[in-house]
Amino acid sequence: MNRTTRRKHSNRAHAKIPGELPSKEDILAFVADNPGKAGKREIARHFGIVGGARIHLKKMLKDLAEEGLVEKRSKRMIRPGDLPPVFVVNLIARDEDGELLGEPVDWHDEENGAPPRILILTGKTKATQPGMGDRALIRLTETSETGPEAKYAARVIKILEKKQGALLGILRKRDGNRPPYLEPIDRKQRELDVDPQDMKEAEDGDLVSVQVTRSGRYGHPRAQIVERFGSIMSEKAVSEIALHQHGIPHVFPAAVEAEAESAKRIESLGKREDWRDIPLLTIDPPDAKDHDDAVYAEPDDDPQNEGGFIAYVAIADVAHYVQPGSALDREALLRGNSVYFPDRVIPMLPERISNDLCSLREKEDRPALAVRMVFAANGRKLSHTFHRVMMRSGAKLSYIQAQKAIEGITDDKTETLVEGVLKPLWAAYECLKKGRDAREPLELDLPERKIKLKADGTVDHVYVPERLDAHKLIEEFMIQANVCAAETLEQKKTALLYRIHDASTPEKLQSLKDFLSTLNIKLPSTGGLRPSVFNAILKKVADTPEANLVNEVVLRSQAQAEYNPHNIGHFGLNLRRYAHFTSPIRRYADLIVHRGLIKALGLGKDGLPDGVEAKLEAIGADISMAERRAMLAERDTIDRLIALWMADQVGASFKGRIAGVVKSGMFIRLDDSGADGFIPASTIGLDYYRYDEGSHALVGDKTGETYQLGDRVDVRLVEAAPFAGALRFELVSPGRKTGKTPSRPSGRKGPERKPTRRAKREGNTSRGKRPR
Repeated sequence: MNRTTRRKHSNRAHAKIPGELPSKEDILAFVADNPGKAGKREIARHFGIVGGARIHLKKMLKDLAEEGLVEKRSKRMIRPGDLPPVFVVNLIARDEDGELLGEPVDWHDEENGAPPRILILTGKTKATQPGMGDRALIRLTETSETGPEAKYAARVIKILEKKQGALLGILRKRDGNRPPYLEPIDRKQRELDVDPQDMKEAEDGDLVSVQVTRSGRYGHPRAQIVERFGSIMSEKAVSEIALHQHGIPHVFPAAVEAEAESAKRIESLGKREDWRDIPLLTIDPPDAKDHDDAVYAEPDDDPQNEGGFIAYVAIADVAHYVQPGSALDREALLRGNSVYFPDRVIPMLPERISNDLCSLREKEDRPALAVRMVFAANGRKLSHTFHRVMMRSGAKLSYIQAQKAIEGITDDKTETLVEGVLKPLWAAYECLKKGRDAREPLELDLPERKIKLKADGTVDHVYVPERLDAHKLIEEFMIQANVCAAETLEQKKTALLYRIHDASTPEKLQSLKDFLSTLNIKLPSTGGLRPSVFNAILKKVADTPEANLVNEVVLRSQAQAEYNPHNIGHFGLNLRRYAHFTSPIRRYADLIVHRGLIKALGLGKDGLPDGVEAKLEAIGADISMAERRAMLAERDTIDRLIALWMADQVGASFKGRIAGVVKSGMFIRLDDSGADGFIPASTIGLDYYRYDEGSHALVGDKTGETYQLGDRVDVRLVEAAPFAGALRFELVSPGRKTGKTPSRPSGRKGPERKPTRRAKREGNTSRGKRPR
């Protein structure tokens, strides 16, 4: 929408004969042409008013103000509703293109409506590139395009404060009449005295968010509790820290919630195909709240495809409810994906959409976008077609429930599903596995830590869940559906976001090659490496003490997957084309693919909008960043919960493996819990330990005592820093005697440093670096 630009009238058009008073209309026109710049002196100079005539001008301006036609701000006249040329804004939202929008901090014109939104044009320097929640000094600028949500545009002069809003910290109470105070999570921030009038029932040691209400000239700022999250030991409090530190949006704006609540359930079939008689079922974790995929399979009765199968995958039709450019759509793009913590989910879409209208609930009609795939007996896909359907899930099963049923242990629900639904499904999976084995994707074996919580949200125990065939079945069905989506959109020449995964860089491959040579394993020439080469190495070390070590190092040699409209294939899955289609409830990339299919196949009017192609690269970068942000927040939360859980075990001994080696020390992963901690190199022993990058090891200069990635070690817990999510250990067991000393770079000597003594087993265990 075109911005309301300032009038282009020449100032001379309003000029009067010197000494002649202008009319009120002339003054208003001049004020309109010079918002925030027209004071009494400027008006007098422009109209040539001198001497006693200034008294009449003063009265005229007073009359205009009393009539509500002008306002005086900082000795300048503006019309009600106008903005001065320079003012302060809070950056409170983004438009449909992801551009920042601001609102004036001081807005006193409620009679003229809500505060206007200003499009923030980002500067070239870091100092003029604000973020959501910042407060900035801006200058209005002329522009013809501001988008549908902004009336003005402005450039940043200076960022005044970063992320104004609620601060997180731990409430600490004092003895006597002294007010409680906030111990901030961010150690760069000062402590805050907390207003004791409204404590929100917070107790000492609770995590709370506060808003600064006033700041005195002396002493600490005063703050008011906004929300209590409970004991810092609870999962909710710990995950709240991760949300805050990583800047993850987790409160839906009122407009988004209202739009979600107003969404209407589809009551009639309309132009959709009726798939309600197909016994599709959902298989998810037992605590899943949203179910966005359902599967079914049956033998192909075509005599030309003997031994083949037909597989069906139905995915929640999120595109029907989340229209391009809507408030729901903009918020989903801003979030990028859902974030999963041990006991709660920060959803990409409000619960009305994710857990109700789009969740494929058992025995309830739901709209879906589905794919029907035909596979040959050898697992090769022969054909596929997409359909917009109405479906009805026949059953909701958990992974364990489905696995037990196929192994002969049934319950009331699965007893009637085994023969007609589950056995054909598993038979189809055996067929698809043949195609997977022929394709040879990268097969890393790296167990994932899970946390079991108590009723109060604290950690009960840490475990590694068993990897079942039920998990692998759903994974393979989803992979094939994703391939079909990419192939169809490519064939229809429709824009899409691929899920791409690049091959390893030459530098990472050389590092891997150097490491494998220490285990007498040869990595072939770096030219044209395929996942099968890595699989052969992993198979060679399977069931050996080095298996976990080699899996870790191979993983670190891989590139990171991302979303991009430019296809380079997916190296890890060994696929030429791949796109995410199967989880539009929790990933924005999948929603884009759904819209692309709807547009390409003429399945409705809610497909990909025109002109989006030019934005896909930026959207891909944003949601790739959001994915990495979510992964960091999830990992940080697990690390903090484990550190809290182990805080009362300081002094205890554990068995573990060396999970990482750097110049400053070693990272240790414990066997029983998967907890990670650090051992500073300065506490290791009597020798000076030098980092050998090629073998991922620390090697003693004089003794050759070696600690290598993957080695088993005994350690003692020295310190737990819960807020940092860090544990510090000391070694109990000695290193391996290899007789090897690390090589030094040619042409220069290594640093001459005195060796340090091993930290004493008892007493002084505080040496070395503190956990970070």
